[in-house]
Amino acid sequence: MAKPKVLVTWPYTFPEADKLLQTETEAFYHSEERPMTRQELMEAVTDKEGLLCMLFDRIDGEVLEAGPHLKVVSNLGVGLDNIDIEAATQRGVVITHTPGTLTEATADLAWALLMATARLIPQAHQFTREGRFIGLRYHIFLGKDLAGKTLGIYGMGRIGTAVARRALGFNMKIIYHNRRTNPEGERETGARYVSFQELLKESDFLVIVAPLTPETQGRFGMEEFRRMKKDAILINIGRGPIVKEKELVEALKEGLIWGAGLDVYEREPQVEKGLLELDRVVLTPHIGSATVETRSTMALVAAENLVRVLIGEKPHHSPNWDKVRG
Repeated sequence: MAKPKVLVTWPYTFPEADKLLQTETEAFYHSEERPMTRQELMEAVTDKEGLLCMLFDRIDGEVLEAGPHLKVVSNLGVGLDNIDIEAATQRGVVITHTPGTLTEATADLAWALLMATARLIPQAHQFTREGRFIGLRYHIFLGKDLAGKTLGIYGMGRIGTAVARRALGFNMKIIYHNRRTNPEGERETGARYVSFQELLKESDFLVIVAPLTPETQGRFGMEEFRRMKKDAILINIGRGPIVKEKELVEALKEGLIWGAGLDVYEREPQVEKGLLELDRVVLTPHIGSATVETRSTMALVAAENLVRVLIGEKPHHSPNWDKVRG
């Protein structure tokens, strides 16, 4: 019996996931370390039953139409804003993703960004590498204390709760705003639910962890920055388009907030030029889940999701399984 053909849109380098795909499917890998063009993707998917894609692959009705044999699209990541789930459901295509696999690694990255921004670590590192360190000087690289401050979290799901949990070690007050309250997260961390306006007003450090939705897109702009503390630090590990980057640049230049740390960008992979020119900004290239252990687990779960659907079993995580197969 012929194995189902599947397309993987990136050269996989995860042994366990690769072994599963090559054992259970006839897998075709995009061989270059760059995103597939839209034309390449549409041509490659024409005879495939499965598609294992990345967050930068836009899977809409047109792509799904180009793959009439598709049964499953497995997304390597938590977010699904790159996939038209309604169009997939209408065509009987199961969508899967990998929530829960990257919670701790992403929360760690949030804190790495927060601390690096607050203590000017990248700037001090570069200063030292350039041979400019000539002894202790009390007036340079003056950052911000963390202990006892107020941590605000926009988006209190799995990752938001993990971010809050880490704040306990710094004796921080924790507040959050979400679509709905998170009683379990509150019990675990002592976090307090507040209105969005209170979140802006009270946070010394404000971490964005929310997914991209019509409600969150562009949620942070000049109006919001004006309501924040002038010595506040903004961290975004959620989705880039939640923050209006040009307005963030203006807010930083005008001193409306003190600093920012970003791992995601409004027009990724493009970074707003002004951000590159500011001193109290730390930028990383979407590495929230980039640990060996986490990425390997994500890849395996994505592969398992794909294979499960192809053999008629329920995947680990799917937003539309019940509608397609119910």
